[in-house]
Amino acid sequence: MEENESRVHEININDEMQTSFLDYAMSVIVSRALPDVRDGLKPVHRRILYAMSELGITADKSYKKSARIVGDVIGKYHPHGDSAVYEAMVRMAQDFSYRYMLVDGHGNFGSVDGDSAAAMRYTEARMSKISMEMVRDINKDTIDYQENYDGAEHEPVVLPARFPNLLVNGASGIAVGMATNIPPHNLGEVIDGMLALSQDPEMNMSDLMEYIQGPDFPTGASILGRSGIRKAYETGRGSVVVRADAEIVEMSPQKQGIIVHELPYQVNKAKLVEKIAELVRDKKIEGISDLRDESDRSGMRVVIEVKKDANPNVLLNNLYKMTPLQSSFGINLLALVDGRPQVLTLKECLEHYLAHQKEVIRRRTAFELRKAEARAHILEGLRVALDHLDEVIELIRQSQTTDIARDGLMNNYDLSHDQAQAILDMRLQRLTGLEREKIENEYNELLERIADLKAILASEERVLEIIRNELTELKAQYNDARRTKIEAGEDMIEDEDLIPRQDVVITISHHGYLKRLPIDTYKSQRRGGRGIQGMGTNDDDFVEHLFTTHSHKTLLFFTNKGKMYRLKAYEIPELKRTAKGIPAINLIQLDTDEAISTVIPIDDFAEDRYLFFLTRHGIAKRTSLSAFANVRRSGLFAVNLKEMDELHGVRLTTGENELILGTKSGMAIRFHEQDVRLMGRNATGVKAMSLGAEDEVVGMDIAAEGQQVLNVTDQGYGKLTRIEEYKTQNRGGKGLKTCTLTEKTGNLVSLRVVSGDYDIMVMTVLGVIIRMKVDEISVLSRYAQGVRLIRVTGDEEVSTVAPVETSEPESEIEAAHDVDHPEED
Repeated sequence: MEENESRVHEININDEMQTSFLDYAMSVIVSRALPDVRDGLKPVHRRILYAMSELGITADKSYKKSARIVGDVIGKYHPHGDSAVYEAMVRMAQDFSYRYMLVDGHGNFGSVDGDSAAAMRYTEARMSKISMEMVRDINKDTIDYQENYDGAEHEPVVLPARFPNLLVNGASGIAVGMATNIPPHNLGEVIDGMLALSQDPEMNMSDLMEYIQGPDFPTGASILGRSGIRKAYETGRGSVVVRADAEIVEMSPQKQGIIVHELPYQVNKAKLVEKIAELVRDKKIEGISDLRDESDRSGMRVVIEVKKDANPNVLLNNLYKMTPLQSSFGINLLALVDGRPQVLTLKECLEHYLAHQKEVIRRRTAFELRKAEARAHILEGLRVALDHLDEVIELIRQSQTTDIARDGLMNNYDLSHDQAQAILDMRLQRLTGLEREKIENEYNELLERIADLKAILASEERVLEIIRNELTELKAQYNDARRTKIEAGEDMIEDEDLIPRQDVVITISHHGYLKRLPIDTYKSQRRGGRGIQGMGTNDDDFVEHLFTTHSHKTLLFFTNKGKMYRLKAYEIPELKRTAKGIPAINLIQLDTDEAISTVIPIDDFAEDRYLFFLTRHGIAKRTSLSAFANVRRSGLFAVNLKEMDELHGVRLTTGENELILGTKSGMAIRFHEQDVRLMGRNATGVKAMSLGAEDEVVGMDIAAEGQQVLNVTDQGYGKLTRIEEYKTQNRGGKGLKTCTLTEKTGNLVSLRVVSGDYDIMVMTVLGVIIRMKVDEISVLSRYAQGVRLIRVTGDEEVSTVAPVETSEPESEIEAAHDVDHPEED
């Protein structure tokens, strides 16, 4: 009893719980859940790669059973369950989990549907080629080792990691009281960022993000917006919205469908399909007639068939809102720095990796220097022996034992133990003249090598140069194209500093498809040409609006129903010249029967600017621009329309402008904007022009002295008329004739005010565009018919005309298109 009582120690339960929990927490944090900032690996991943390297299961060798690898890891380095090790190894072999796989798996390693891998007795694995870079030079004293759990083996504290694996492959883990979630990135971008940082350590985040655009997920998809990326890179914490890559396709003449090709990172495809089916069953989503997964080895393909009476754009938006087709990825750049968890910025991640590489290069260089000096020391001894060859041979022949011979050499020729032993081990063939010359050459080369290695150790810039060269070589070998696109985000504030500043062309089709293009996509041609294809459209769709602006301007969208919406120009996706565009309903919340009638770019909602509204039936209204500063995402009503009328256009004015209006029948009227008094947002307006029964407004612009009125008809005829020929009248009249219309010219389709500094773009209902200089168009009287501007065929008609103000030198004429010069009418 006394012996048992001596083993019992009274302790405070609070102290014991606190101590035990802290020990457990630190063990989880340091030895299990968090990656090291230097190699981006958790202990289990590091041990798997090291064990495979030690077993010789490298990329150039045959596959070995996964069970053999797992057993070696458990037995030597990782005293945990086999499932923990195997599951970690499986993720390293999945192309949808790792951006650059570190394990080359052979067999069933799971799927994006959530299927688990086959048992480890069935699968095989080996190191991937890029994972060989993680352990390269590991045997050159580049890293420290520590004892394993039982002290019988040694394992690396960190791997040399020849590329920034923490950012390239990312990491996720839940520790005690903290968690990490680092997204994967594109190898080439990260290396470019590292190279730039090594050249300019003081570079800021904006400069760094010129190289590293954002996460690059192995499953592709799209990131909406850059503000979340910027916040995560600057603070270590942020969130990005990731949206699936889906397209609307014509499945038959009467049916459309939605095809999903890429999913957000870590989204389970099978559960996604199940979720959509559940929403259809519960009637929370309507309009889906069939749902099937047609994915195969060639790629992902989830098919959603849309009912005939359903709008596929609305359906797709609902799927984004109600399913994981659109998900948030929370970024938390938490990693171990010197054994302590720390939230890092993007720049700090790169700086810590760069410091690690400097240490690796210095230790490798010091190791190679020691080896070179040791070899040079041996060669110096061999050179002494060759210089005294007869004496050395005689000394060895007279010695009774090897020890006596060695001691004799050391004493007689002032040699070290290693040098003397090397002489004794030297083969007789080394005594030939050719072999003696080889020793001399090797010795001289070693002296140069030793001098170079010492220079590296003495120079920080030489170390950085080696790092840059090795990273550049690695990029050339393993870099690939970015998979995840970064697009303008919805319902979020963008950091405009990250958006390229450029002049752009915005096109909007009759059915509401928008796209953005650089202004230099279209080069000037001569009038009368055929033009180039500017937008791919359906048979029943055509381009209705085309205008130029700056990527950072605010766009005010006015619809035929009198509502207004707002977007930044860069929020409209930039697409190819012949692309159809993205539905406007994906960007602004249009109603089913609502169409865009005018778009106005502005810098801000200035107090001294006004919006002048005009309807198809000739009703005008003028309202202060500042009244529209607060626009909800769902839009607001800008004008109250009468029954059967719709908004034709809107112009931004100064309060001192004159307006000129044109009608389909070829009439025009010019009056001062102050003839229309200021009204509120909900007002209807007053009569601007008296119209005939079948007539309607087709054009409105601001009139300015010295400019010209451009008239264009639907059959491609046009002319310029001096603005002075249109005298100022009072609003409400019938106006003056602006052009003579015939069956050949067709009806007036556009009236705009231009000057000689303009180009104009004329577009047909089939999407054909021609760009020409205004000064190539004839200046004629109000009564002339005009000249041919664009050749139209069959039922094709001109749909829209957009002036392009430019001060650029004359553009190169494209000779590839037809050019003629018809006689003026």
